[in-house]
Amino acid sequence: MPIAQIENLIRYVTNAEGKATDVLVPLELWQQLIHSLNNISGLAWIDEQEPKDQILADLQESVRLAAAGQIFPISQLWDE
Repeated sequence: MPIAQIENLIRYVTNAEGKATDVLVPLELWQQLIHSLNNISGLAWIDEQEPKDQILADLQESVRLAAAGQIFPISQLWDE
């Protein structure tokens, strides 16, 4: 969707001084944007079902690898 078309769909909320404070985005457009971001970045919403023990173990392993000087491009980390 062209940027000009997106700009025509969004609305701004202003305060008493007329300063924009928020943006209203139609739900369908919001869902398209989120879907596009997920596809482009490789990122997705946090998996709420992943056990906290597994999250902690992954974090500890990442810290251990970083301390040992083993670093990886973030794109490689998301592919696992």
